[in-house]
Amino acid sequence: MTDVEVLAPREVPLGGPRAMRVRRTLPQRHRSLIGAWCFVDHYGPDEVDRTGGMVLPAHPHTGLQTASWLFGGELEHRDSVGSLATVRPGELNLMTAGRGISHTEVSTPDTTMLHGAQLWIALPDHSRHVDPRFEHFAPEPVRGPGWEARVFIGSLLGATSPVHVHTPLLGAEIMLAPGKSLEVDVDPTFEHGVLLDVGAIDVDGQELAPSDLGHVPHGRSTIVVTAQEEARLLLLGGPPFGEPIVMWWNFIGRSHDEIAAYRQEWQDQILVGDHGDVVADGREVAEGRFGTVDLGMQPIPAPVLPNVRLKERR
Repeated sequence: MTDVEVLAPREVPLGGPRAMRVRRTLPQRHRSLIGAWCFVDHYGPDEVDRTGGMVLPAHPHTGLQTASWLFGGELEHRDSVGSLATVRPGELNLMTAGRGISHTEVSTPDTTMLHGAQLWIALPDHSRHVDPRFEHFAPEPVRGPGWEARVFIGSLLGATSPVHVHTPLLGAEIMLAPGKSLEVDVDPTFEHGVLLDVGAIDVDGQELAPSDLGHVPHGRSTIVVTAQEEARLLLLGGPPFGEPIVMWWNFIGRSHDEIAAYRQEWQDQILVGDHGDVVADGREVAEGRFGTVDLGMQPIPAPVLPNVRLKERR
């Protein structure tokens, strides 16, 4: 009997009512984190002409890292520390929000099909107020009989990523040929998540459908993935995070009051005039914690906080 838990996706809009739909598997009511991974969205393949693609104007983050990984299409990233980078399939954009950053993500004009994953990493208490930064990394593939992998965070299958993370962590894309069974040596102190992009697989005997996230508890030194048909998956992992967090909208903090203060600081930067209108141009955002992004799109205002105090997640 397998102890792999299947976390099924739910469909949500990304960024607003016109935005593209994504399939979210983390957080869930009964499981908020896998290691420090606290947010997993899977999207596409979407025809950009039909869906409008990804159009995320300036919005803020605190206390986390965002990891953008594409299977198809291109995204242009801009942020308030001055970064401008295009992420393509097989490449990683890793943004560290730390004490506060704002950024945009927009599909490039040449993108006709968009397909990928948007992942968040919770920062531990000792580093959640670090200065914001941005890294781009294109890992070289490693290959074996019937498989290919790209390790974008941490170490696996003889490959190591140089990007900077704040807790032990793993992130890798693995492709498997039909009928291939791959036994992967993993750190037994890690719990793992297997997000299936396309194909049909089982993980230690548990079948996964596309967009399912399989949770593998810590204590394993190997994970066996078997492909019934050609498959592509993301393998995520890390030791249990061990800290309570409060996560709401684009912020991670440690209390309701801290999140409310972050929200107010963002609103103070983007609202102008007697009626509190949102500035029309993101380059006109006022100075403050979250900085300014060099893109002339109207920034995204924060939603209204719920009438009840935000609860900790573990």
